[in-house]
Amino acid sequence: MAGVGTVHSGNNVNLKSDQSVDTPQRFSLPPKPSVTAESSLRFKISGLKVFYGPKEVLHGIDINISANIVTALIGPSGCGKSTFLRSLNRMTETVRNARVEGDILLDGENIMDMDVVKLRRRVGMVFQRPNPFPKSIFDNVAYGLRINGHQGSLTEAVEKSLRRAALWDEVKDQLHKSAYALSGGQQQRLCIARALAVDPEVLLLDEPCSALDPVTTAKIEELLFQLKPSCTIVIVTHNMQQAARASDFTAFLLEGRLIEYQPTPKLFTTPADPRTEAYITGRFG
Repeated sequence: MAGVGTVHSGNNVNLKSDQSVDTPQRFSLPPKPSVTAESSLRFKISGLKVFYGPKEVLHGIDINISANIVTALIGPSGCGKSTFLRSLNRMTETVRNARVEGDILLDGENIMDMDVVKLRRRVGMVFQRPNPFPKSIFDNVAYGLRINGHQGSLTEAVEKSLRRAALWDEVKDQLHKSAYALSGGQQQRLCIARALAVDPEVLLLDEPCSALDPVTTAKIEELLFQLKPSCTIVIVTHNMQQAARASDFTAFLLEGRLIEYQPTPKLFTTPADPRTEAYITGRFG
């Protein structure tokens, strides 16, 4: 069973173990606050396999994810990042003929034994493309609160969520306008606000900045830092610079296997596996 900071080995990708990569391309990172293996665990995952029909797309993933940190998942297209992310709140069940094996423990409880609605309330998700509902800005954020029987003031709860998503100042005077009137970056932050409205313990983000401009991307990355004290974040990204800037730990996946999982500064400056080094320096992927 692998824990925080453990290196895994998977299949070779035409790269010999003694093959070196030019070091000048490695990342130079500022120091980050210390996060250790003793940090409280949010997820403990062992032997995770996911099948779509007869095809096995995740091959026995073992990983521990600590609470109140940002964990980035990197790897080439088709390596299983999004499948892994969606398995954390059982979104894989929406795919026909999908099958999951292994254990995913959330705060010590197997998620397969949980009510799926309650699980997804605790583990929210934001997708790659903004998907606001065809409703007003206010009603988008209030939707989850209403269906969960929120007892307090909806107005205050909506404002709190929009502030947490760094969107309040931009929309406070147009809350009853259609969410479709917002820009792409604003729509993505609205979706984050909608997910945050029910106070999830975990927020999953599947390439949330892939279609956004650099200014909006920076706002969302800043938002991740602000959310860490109250929320555990797992983010899929193809952007190596974003992973280096925004995460505390990074996991590198390749061909459905976890190759390496380390504190982000260590993985990007002194990776333990030559395949990790080859990927982050652009040799493949």
